Amino acid sequence: MKLKTFLIMSIAILAGQHVLANTADDTFKTHLGKEVKIHCIKHGSLMIEYNNQYIQIDPVTNQPPKTDYSTYPKADFILVTHEHADHLDPQAIETLSKPETQIILNKNSEEKLGKGTVMKNGDELTLANGIKIEAVPAYNTTKEHLQFHPQGRDNGYILNIDGLRIYIAGDTEDIPEMNQIKNIDVAFLPCNQPYTMTPEQLAKAARMITPKVLYPYHYGNTPMEQVQQLLKGTKIDVRIRNMQ
Repeated sequence: MKLKTFLIMSIAILAGQHVLANTADDTFKTHLGKEVKIHCIKHGSLMIEYNNQYIQIDPVTNQPPKTDYSTYPKADFILVTHEHADHLDPQAIETLSKPETQIILNKNSEEKLGKGTVMKNGDELTLANGIKIEAVPAYNTTKEHLQFHPQGRDNGYILNIDGLRIYIAGDTEDIPEMNQIKNIDVAFLPCNQPYTMTPEQLAKAARMITPKVLYPYHYGNTPMEQVQQLLKGTKIDVRIRNMQ
């Protein structure tokens, strides 16, 4: 470890701060002017910070690059979209949990983890003052891919944080239910075949949802320049982060 990096980490630890390595952070303002920070970690994993509360989405330790969640603050809420190993990781959940941590997941994930609050498509839940969540469909539509994410099993999530609406799609294709998802400020849409969307499907989904800011995620080796080109001329702000 370089001396400069070591000193920065040492100072942060002594100050009681957490060092969030290898993340790209963006800050958004709610309708009341409060800050919401989104930390793009990797693949399908991200963290949202609001009002001294931390929301982890699909935290996974060993999905490359390996993530040391002990360097992250304990989570107030952990959201799991579905039970695949690159989305559900008991080790990461255990590391991030404190006694009052609330875990929200689909039924299959709850059965594997042995705990948590189950949400199914269409359910709504108030997590805390100023934070609400809605579970929405996430599934495959391509005939040869239906076994990966069958309809009705998995969740996407819409977080409403003091009026700021964040859509985390989970593993899905460009499903017709996206036509009903409106007024989205920030969207995370997946892009890797055969499990989720092609760049063309992602662009179609983005045009249905019309978010102000779009983060393609879960994209593996798919070149994201295609997504940017396909959405050129729209008002959608496409932001590429290390979310392979």
